[in-house]
Amino acid sequence: MTTESSAASAEASSPSPGPRPRPVRRAPTDLPFRFADKGLAQALAAERAEPDWLRAERIAAFEAFERLPIEPNQLYTTYLDLRNAELSDVRPYLRTASAPNAIASTRLPDGVAGLIDLREDGVAGLVLEPAAIAAGVILETFGASLARDPDGLRAELEGGDGLPDDDKLAALTRGFWSQGIRLHVPAGIRLERPIVMRWAVGVADRALIARTRISLGDGAEATILEELGPSGVIPVDAGQSLLAGSLEVTLGRDARLEVASLQELPPTTIAFQHRHAVIGEGATLQWALAQLGSRLVRSRVDNRLEGDRSSVEQVEIVFGGNDQLFDLTSYTRHVGRDTTGNLLSKGALMDRSRSFMKGMIVIDRSAIGTDSYLGEFGMNLSKATRSVAIPSLEIDQPDCRRAAHSSSVGPIDESQLFYLESRGIPPDEARKFIVLGFLEPVVARVPLEDARDRLRERLEEKWDAGTGAGATAAA
Repeated sequence: MTTESSAASAEASSPSPGPRPRPVRRAPTDLPFRFADKGLAQALAAERAEPDWLRAERIAAFEAFERLPIEPNQLYTTYLDLRNAELSDVRPYLRTASAPNAIASTRLPDGVAGLIDLREDGVAGLVLEPAAIAAGVILETFGASLARDPDGLRAELEGGDGLPDDDKLAALTRGFWSQGIRLHVPAGIRLERPIVMRWAVGVADRALIARTRISLGDGAEATILEELGPSGVIPVDAGQSLLAGSLEVTLGRDARLEVASLQELPPTTIAFQHRHAVIGEGATLQWALAQLGSRLVRSRVDNRLEGDRSSVEQVEIVFGGNDQLFDLTSYTRHVGRDTTGNLLSKGALMDRSRSFMKGMIVIDRSAIGTDSYLGEFGMNLSKATRSVAIPSLEIDQPDCRRAAHSSSVGPIDESQLFYLESRGIPPDEARKFIVLGFLEPVVARVPLEDARDRLRERLEEKWDAGTGAGATAAA
């Protein structure tokens, strides 16, 4: 056999190379991070030599995190999509800062009763007006509570009024928090000016996991302004960061709380948010939530109307651009008699952004005389956007004043455009007026005038950036 024929025979007998292995693709519901394990829960407990009860709480939360699904609802297809989140290299903060380095230098802004300013894992400012301190109002970090009043913090964290027990990401926050805010307003105390809570994040490859606990005694009243924004100048090509946070509310009899939240996180940040409220007899809660920033937002709001004659009003808006994704879920459970719920979600989407608005109203058998409404409305401003609205009702008590839901998704109403243009308003300006008016219900509920003006400016800036109006004006 010749050398040439031997080579040909060897080539023929050698196995042909198989197909190249494809990279493993992450499913839409696969978590984009790997840091949440039992070792982290133990490390967080050891960082401040936490008491045994808190260590046990963290371990129990980790076990729940391991077994729970990412989307616990059987009424609709799971729309949660975490593929935009790339958090495999993210490292969580461990430090639980208690107070700012120079508390005496913290200045209370005009028109504000209290301010707590948290930047990444540190406390940049913490101040409360003397009148509120004298009235017994408490505004402090979880670290300060562990040192000053561990039994009080334990009662709040283990009292059953906190995060939902059927949600994987709620268990993440419960088990792995490193920072927290505690606000307590005693019975009968009415704060005339709002308390501002600022969270600033965005450092690449870092995760801040935090909780906020707010409790109002019988007859107490307060207003909260929550501001979520960048901790500095974040490069657009920086690695992603994570903010996983909760806001947990307990309202006593005839208490009244207004909460406005402005989310303007950098486009490199992934946000997991939970808001949970237990509303007592005759108490009133108002939510005004604005979602503007972040690459991906997964938000869940739980309202539990336990007391007779309790009520909740919730308005949430989304203004999306580029490839932002907003996943918003709202659950409201009516337990007491003659309770009232009025919930409204609105989303305006540009470019390739997406929003999923999912809501559920549950009326228990005990909830005689319920009046509840859920509305979800999406406005698509380009053909590449996608908006999904899924309101739902579960009624176990037929004796209701009202149980209703509605939804719609579509472009700008042409009849509205025609009306404005017939009054001499140019088409581009008319579209802008319609979109900003669509989002105004949340803006009007922001408690501080400066914050309202800033939100309106941000909405206009986002509109101009998405439509090119700013560049046209500059030219």
